[in-house]
Amino acid sequence: MAASGLTFARSLCSRRLCGLRRVQALCIPAIHLHTTAATMQVSQQDFEKAQEQLKLLKKDPGNEVKLKLYALFKQATEGPCNSPKPGMLDFVKKAKWDAWNSLGNLSQDNAKQKYTELVSSLVSAESSSQVKDAAPEESRHDGYETIIVTTKNNITKIMFNRPERKNAISHKMYREIIKALEEAAKDDSTIAVITGNGEYYCSGNDLNNFTNVQAGETEKMAKDGAVLLKEFVAHFIDFPKPLIAVVNGPAIGISVTLLGLCDIVYASDAATFHAPFSQLGQSPEGCSSYLFPKIMGLAKANEMLLFNKKLTAAEACAQGLVTEVFPDRTFQKEVWARLKAYASLPKKSLAVSKQLLRAMEKEKLHAVNNQECEVLKERKQIIFRKKYKKIYIPVRNTHRYINKSLSGNCETHN
Repeated sequence: MAASGLTFARSLCSRRLCGLRRVQALCIPAIHLHTTAATMQVSQQDFEKAQEQLKLLKKDPGNEVKLKLYALFKQATEGPCNSPKPGMLDFVKKAKWDAWNSLGNLSQDNAKQKYTELVSSLVSAESSSQVKDAAPEESRHDGYETIIVTTKNNITKIMFNRPERKNAISHKMYREIIKALEEAAKDDSTIAVITGNGEYYCSGNDLNNFTNVQAGETEKMAKDGAVLLKEFVAHFIDFPKPLIAVVNGPAIGISVTLLGLCDIVYASDAATFHAPFSQLGQSPEGCSSYLFPKIMGLAKANEMLLFNKKLTAAEACAQGLVTEVFPDRTFQKEVWARLKAYASLPKKSLAVSKQLLRAMEKEKLHAVNNQECEVLKERKQIIFRKKYKKIYIPVRNTHRYINKSLSGNCETHN
């Protein structure tokens, strides 16, 4: 019975982390579960059925959920945590131990109940469609897997479409966004809009971009990554039409730094903005090292880019990074009404006006982009050299070791 419940969890644990929030969830895995005495207890048969359903899930639910599943399974089958606390440097085992231990004296029956309910919620979420079919009058562009590109009412919409990964940007997604921007620049639309599918706008770089790199490939990987990033950012710098970001939820990393290159940024009040570069051992990108001090002032830019301050939507608006904030419940309705009005304006006039506004800065922005990418290339090379010399990267980068460990040290629930 226990063995049958482990198979899917093994495969889930072998996948990589995606995004800073997952890293934080793994490092601080306290689980808070609401329980009531009136809850109807599930049968052993229901518990076993939930284990079978878990095997059928196709999408990775994320490390926070996997830790909850692990802890609840252990609590349901063995009772309260009774194993010694792992050492601080054994990140994976410590995270698993903390998750299990946080359940305290939760009864085995209640643990089975919570395990079954959690699996049921995952199954329900996966079965529901993440994205509604495009309306008949909406033209959907073919040839994309990680984004959805549509044109309607003179608006080309580029939607990040990896909700199961919190819209983290993979190498493939980088290339598809480049392609979409090239097409949008040439099509008949008046404006272009970038947004995210699901609860997140974008969680930044997918950490899988930096894993599975062999010792002899590190310099090439760093160089290729810098070339791709430079091309990616250059397409935002050169985009000829008004480009509007519709930030529907949390934004992290590159998705934040690119906002300075957008002409308007509308945000839901559920959005947050986080650029944790020093925390990850990286440096600013997307021309943010130049644009953010101009937009919000040097002191506020330093808080974000040097000291990893996360901004609320209201704070980002007050500092000039966001144009306007809307209540989440009316966000889509209000924003798209405005976008439709903007798209009815004279196309050529908008394009010419944008070029006048950006022309004086364009050469400078390309120079900044080039310099930022060179620095990032050097930072990645340093990190990989340390990795293959078996030297620990500072604490701010421990997520890399957790990510690596999850692929090889999470074979069972033990």
